[in-house]
Order: sequence, then C-alpha cells, then structure tokens
Amino acid sequence: MSSINLIDAFQEFKEAENIDRPTMMKVVEDVFKTLLRKKFGSDENFDVIVNAEKGDLEIMRRRTIVEDGQVNDPLAEVAYSDAVKIEPDFEVGEELYEAMDMYDFGRRAILAAKQTLASRISDLKKNALAKKYSERAGDIINAEVYQVWKKEILLLDEEGNELILPKSEQIPQDYFKKGETIRAVVKKVDMRNNSPVIILSRTSPEFLAKLLEIEVPEIFDGLIVIKKIVRDPGERAKVAVESFDDRIDPVGACVGMKGSRIHGIVRELKNENIDVINWTSNIQLLIQRSLTPAKITSMELDHENKHANVYLKPDQVSLAIGRRGVNIKLACELTGYELDVYRDNEGEVEKFDIDLDEFSDEIETWVIEELKRIGCDTGRSVLDLTTEELERRTDLEKETIEEVRKVLKEEFDKE
Repeated sequence: MSSINLIDAFQEFKEAENIDRPTMMKVVEDVFKTLLRKKFGSDENFDVIVNAEKGDLEIMRRRTIVEDGQVNDPLAEVAYSDAVKIEPDFEVGEELYEAMDMYDFGRRAILAAKQTLASRISDLKKNALAKKYSERAGDIINAEVYQVWKKEILLLDEEGNELILPKSEQIPQDYFKKGETIRAVVKKVDMRNNSPVIILSRTSPEFLAKLLEIEVPEIFDGLIVIKKIVRDPGERAKVAVESFDDRIDPVGACVGMKGSRIHGIVRELKNENIDVINWTSNIQLLIQRSLTPAKITSMELDHENKHANVYLKPDQVSLAIGRRGVNIKLACELTGYELDVYRDNEGEVEKFDIDLDEFSDEIETWVIEELKRIGCDTGRSVLDLTTEELERRTDLEKETIEEVRKVLKEEFDKE
C-alpha cells in the first residue's frame, strides 16, 4: 500500500478552525520527516505530500539513476538495473520517483507518528485558543453553563471551548443553572499544566463598561468616554463620564429616556444601583458629585494628603455613607481622596446611620412606611426608641418590631 489514510488525525485539524492550512501542512510534514530520519538517517531525498481535504498522505522517494556498480549513496542513487524493473523506459541520469509503502516503516513507527501528530495538534489548538482569548481580553462574550461547582462555573462558548467563571468573579446575587446562557467579560488567560484556562468575570469594571458601550451608541462612537468606573458588585457602582460634544449631555445619554438605557444594565447586574456622574478635573466638584445621592453643604480640602472633610446636613449623612459604607467607599475610590463626613452644624463626626429604605430587601415596605409615619426614617432613629414606645406609637405588633430591631442591630454590629 503506497499511502496511509490519516482521516481521523486530519479531522482534528479541521475541527480546530483556528489552525491555518499552511501550519497544518508543515506540522504533518515535520512529523513524517522525523520518521524518515529515524529509519534512513536523512530526509533529503524524500517528499512528503499531504492532501488535507481527503486526509491522505503519501511519501515519495527521489533517487538519481546511475550505471550499475556506480551507486555511492544508496539514499540518493539507484542502479540502472533496479530502475528498469520499475519502468523499462528509464535511462541513466533520470530521476526515479517511487512511492513509499508506509507499512515498510513498521506498525510501531506508524503508531508513534500518529501519536506525535495528535500531540502536535493538541499543542496547536491550545496555543490558538490562548491567542484568541488573549486578544479578546476585555470583550463581552455569551457562553452556556455546562457545569456548576461550589467555587466556579464551567461554561462552553459557541465552539465548545471551556471557560471558567470563578465564584470570586460572580455577582453575589448570581444564580445559574445548567443550560443557561450568561454574559461575562474575558478577564485573562491563565496557563495551568501547559493548558490555557480562560477566566471570565461579571464583577470587573470592564464588564459594566462594555455593557454601557452596547447600550449607549454615543460611547460606542467615541462621543462620550468613560473616565472611571468603581463597583461594589451587586450593590452599587459609580460611573464618571465625559462628552467630547458640548451638545451631548453624557449623563442623560447614558441613563436614557426614563432610564431606558440603564435599566437593562441594572437588571443584568442583579439590581446594582448605578450612579452616572459628569467627570470634572475640579476635585471639589468631583467629590460633590461622587457622593450622590447625598447633597454636600461644604468641604475642606487637603490636596497634599489627598484628604477631604465633607460637611452635610444631618438627614444627608446616612445617604452619603450608604449601607455598609458602600457609597462613601466608592466615592473615595472614584476621587482618589480619603473622605471624612461631618455634620455641618456641629462639626462632629456623624455617628454612622443608615436610611431605612436601604433595608427594603429584609424589611417589608409597609413596615418601613409605618415607621416613617412616626418620623423614624433611619436605622438609629428606630433603635433609639424602645420596643414599647414603638408598639404604642405604631400599628405594628410586638413580634414585628422585635424582628425589625434585630435586623437593624445586626447591621450596626457589623459596622
């Protein structure tokens, strides 16, 4: 038999669409030239012919015909008497091309060649995959959940490549089931045991930036630029934007009519609150905007130490700090300044407080409204009153009041 069929091996090449044909041909040629060198000591007088479409491979041996008894190099020359046995019309000085029977190499050598070929294919696939996703770092992709584990989720892209979404890169409220399609951003490509591992993220600022780029054409077109994004995933995010066109309001463009553009992003991020603010090089104004939704009365800046004392009215302090201190923490990250909050009328550090509305996921809305009715609109204002006082002044039952106080106390104890 003059050729060997390697359809199975070539099929692996065809499935690896990222491997180009010239590379494929070169790899096959290298593998079989190595086989030739092991058997004959040289591959100079052999041509490896590959038909990638059919999966056929043929090795042609090339020798010059010389007079009988004049053969000095058996690899490059053949005696005339041997040549005419193959084709009577041959003459001295002509080239003799002869197809090699692959079985002459022996079963073990052929098997070793196929294993080497499979190994080279695997390496090429890994390199192509690593290159592809390294170039796509920061891009959003859709992938299907294939397996859910405690510490990470295994996903498959449209080509069946495996991707990893670690627990640390998931939004706390994320919950996925097998078969679901999810969106995430390509964070990086790690190499583990010489294999590429593509890490995705839903918590990185780049994910929010790409979502905004999809939803806001002005960002995609470059008319609006995102200067900085800071996030507490699933809780709150602050996005500073700037417009290169004076006719375009960057905040309005990002939020959309009645919040139409931002709502889809908020849903994708599991109801993460997104504050979009106008970027400015005026640090005082930037600090003021970064503490949204709170309104600042005044502030003292120390540019050298990057520190600011911010003064607010008592009812604005809890808004500036936010639940678990998220709002002020993000404001510090966005501005690069350490911020201290004070009451504007006393000059004292405000005792940490939290707006009651921040507890809407743990306390029912009607209960919050009933507490607000008697003037208790923050956590501490509720805790400052006894259970008996609250029971007397509201229509709430004792058990409900005790449960509310328990939730509030646990939150303040954390702080």
